[in-house]
Amino acid sequence: MQHTNKSISSIIFMSRWLQAPLYFGLMIVLCVYVYEFAIGLTHLVTTANRLTETGVMLLALDLIDMVMIANLLIMVILGGYETFVSRLNLHGHSDHPEWLDEVNAGTMKIKLALAIVTISSIHLLRTFIDPTQKDFYVVMWQVIIHLTLVVSAIAIAFTDKLMTSNHTK
Repeated sequence: MQHTNKSISSIIFMSRWLQAPLYFGLMIVLCVYVYEFAIGLTHLVTTANRLTETGVMLLALDLIDMVMIANLLIMVILGGYETFVSRLNLHGHSDHPEWLDEVNAGTMKIKLALAIVTISSIHLLRTFIDPTQKDFYVVMWQVIIHLTLVVSAIAIAFTDKLMTSNHTK
């Protein structure tokens, strides 16, 4: 009976590797963002002499948005793999990101929530730079959704703080 439980436990533990293809898929999504960034940058550079200051700013915000989403993908890929699949064994590597040392499920949620709020902020800023392109209700809903994301990020951080302070007592 104990051998059966150990076998079942081993199989369940090995199931974490089913997530590895998902992280690989996110790496492909990251490649698509790199491609889209290159196209956007090329468009900005080749049309810069015909663009207004607002046009340049909007295209720059599009590029920043892509970078922020790429950062979010990296956080999910590296942090998720390290947290849920297997250690990356990068300690001592010259390019080892510091934030990866602090990653656990709670801190990942907070980092992801903050990244989503930042991405939402960029979209909102883009809307405010050229509000004539959006209907009033679209702008209103963007603000409401952004505020909801901010409140959610604060709630996640507060909940994590409560949970970690209870564990340290």
